[in-house]
Parts: sequence; C-alpha cells; structure tokens
Amino acid sequence: MAGQLTLGIDVGGTKILGLAIDGAGAVLAEAKVATPRVVPAENDDDSGAEAVIEAIADVAEQLRGTLGTEAARLSAAGVGVPGLVADDGTLSFAPNLPGGEGLDVRGRVGRRLGDLRVVVDNDATCAAVGEWTYGAAAGATDAVVVTLGTGIGGGLIVNNRVTRGAHGFAGEIGHMVVDPSGPSCPCGKRGCWERFASGSGLGRLAREAAHAGRLEEVVRLAGGDPEAVRAEDVTAAAAAGDTGAQTVLEELGWWLALGLANLANLLDPALFVLGGGLVDALDLVLEPVRVAFDDLVEGRHRRPEVMICLATLGERAGAIGAGVLARQDDRAGVVGPD
Repeated sequence: MAGQLTLGIDVGGTKILGLAIDGAGAVLAEAKVATPRVVPAENDDDSGAEAVIEAIADVAEQLRGTLGTEAARLSAAGVGVPGLVADDGTLSFAPNLPGGEGLDVRGRVGRRLGDLRVVVDNDATCAAVGEWTYGAAAGATDAVVVTLGTGIGGGLIVNNRVTRGAHGFAGEIGHMVVDPSGPSCPCGKRGCWERFASGSGLGRLAREAAHAGRLEEVVRLAGGDPEAVRAEDVTAAAAAGDTGAQTVLEELGWWLALGLANLANLLDPALFVLGGGLVDALDLVLEPVRVAFDDLVEGRHRRPEVMICLATLGERAGAIGAGVLARQDDRAGVVGPD
C-alpha cells in the first residue's frame, strides 16, 4: 500500500488544504489556497461555485507539480466539503458555505482532474477517518470525532465502520438543538449546539460577557470594542491568566460537555476525539469538560469511562482522511483502517 499515492483535499471556511499521501500515510506534498467566497447564484450565475471548483483543481495541480514524475503514481483524489454530502458526491445542503447547495462536487472536480477517480465526503467525516487511521482514534471500534471550528462537525465510527446513515448525512452533530429559544443558526433553526460550543459560539459568549463589563483585558486585545471580540482574543487572554476569559472558556466547556453527554447517551462510544480550529482553547478547558461530562452523562458511575482526548493530526486531519477515502472504490466501502 505504501506505493499507492492519493490526493486529499479539505475545503474549509478560510482555506483549501491539499496533501499527497502514500498508502502508509506519509505526506509527500502539501498545497493550500484561500477559499473563494461563495454567494447564492443569481440569474443562473454559477461563478461562485465555479470559483470553488477552480480552487480545488488549483490545489490538485500544485500537488502534482510538487510530486513531479511521482505524480504518475496518483490513482485518485478525495475531497472533503462542509455540509450534507449525498452518495453521488453532490453537496445537498451547506449552511456554512452559502451558495454551495446542489453543487455536483464529484462530477465537476472529476471533469477538471480528468484521469483521477474522485471521492467526495463531508469534511468532518474525512477528519474522523484521518484520526481513526493515523491519529488519536487509531484502534478504536466505536468513536466520535468532533471538529470544532466556525461550526461543529462530526464523524462517527460505529462497530469499526464509518457510519453515514440512510442518505449519507449522519454526523451533523453541530445541529443538535440544545436550547430551542437560543440564538439563530445558519441552518435555519435556533439553539443548535454549534451556536454555543464552536469558535463562533465562543465569540458570541465572549461578546455577551464583554458588554456586561466582565472582559476588560479581552476587550483591550480586541481594540477596545466589545463587538470586535473574537474567540482568539479570549483564548489568548485565558492563556495569559485572565480570570474573566477563563470563566468564559469554562462556560464554553460546559456547553461542549452537554453535547458530548447527549452523544454518549445515544451512541455509547468508547472515545471522543476533539479537534478543529478551536483546539488551542480546548487545551485550556479539557479537564473542566471531562468533569462536566461526568456530571451530565446518564449513569456515569455505572458505565465504563468514556475517554475524551484531543486530536493529533491538527489541521491536516481532514485532508489525510480524504486521501484515505480516495483509496476506496466508493465512499461507502470503508470498513476499517489499513
């Protein structure tokens, strides 16, 4: 397997990251570009969606160029995109990628790449496959990988298989409703878990605390405007010992633990792996999350311990997982790590 090369491309909110990996998981090339801003098409204008396809193809061509003659060994490309991805590789619903709904990612990328077979899946499922194959979830038969960035994504490993549900949409854990009267979500509902426990959720919690006068240092880091406070300001202040910022992170941790407890009650995993762009904040609240989880999960003292740990592949998890999925005949064929 080490002689087989695939491309893995992860489409994120701000960047598209691509890797060329061999069958042993070694990264042979890396490329990235900024994610084009996609807006809803008007008058059949397809330019926004086409810009994303062009960017994916650009990353693939950069990787091929870096590989040189080794590019002849490429067999397939995997692409991870945010949202509900149908079995035919179409992006059916994309609340965090406006204008991306209905985009035939597999067909259009496939036409651009020509000789490479293309596999398309949800970005968090790709991250889960990456962590399951080469990272923190390696060896687990039942695990949930939670990606915390602008929103929350999830990848489900159940009985040593990637689980996608009847239509390929399983794992949209960020849209569990945890507070029906909570803030509105881009998906159209209110009070989704990702509005409280994601990067954008942390920013919202922090701005509320800032307007209440509880985050003077964080507001200073944000230039003096409470509305300018972002998640990274809170994390920086908390790491420096600011108690107000640490309190906000503890609140984030409680909301995170609530969602994990709900998932544990439903799926009974042995392991939660937490990753994504919010990982720096997670490092500061991991122990409070574990404590709150024990308090919230059903029958804690009558069930085996559920491990909660941080991902180990970093920002590469999704691209690595996409490359692993590209080895398969189709995305439903994944049974377990090599």
